[in-house]
Amino acid sequence: MASLTIRNLEDGVKARLRVQAARHGRSMEEEARSILRQAVGGGPASISLADLADTLFGDQGAELEPHPAVRTREPPDFGS
Repeated sequence: MASLTIRNLEDGVKARLRVQAARHGRSMEEEARSILRQAVGGGPASISLADLADTLFGDQGAELEPHPAVRTREPPDFGS
């Protein structure tokens, strides 16, 4: 595996990265890896459902309607 050092990163960017990593329950290093994978096309497997929901809804959340009840019918009787 390769290593990467990022110099001259603004304090504000580092602070926002720290907060974002905490929200996702990851270290800053893992959060940076995740961001880089997404930025260079790491593929759909690199995005978690939680990350996708956060991207789509942010802090707003989402109100979902319950699925309507489905009535089932008796299967046909082919024995008669």
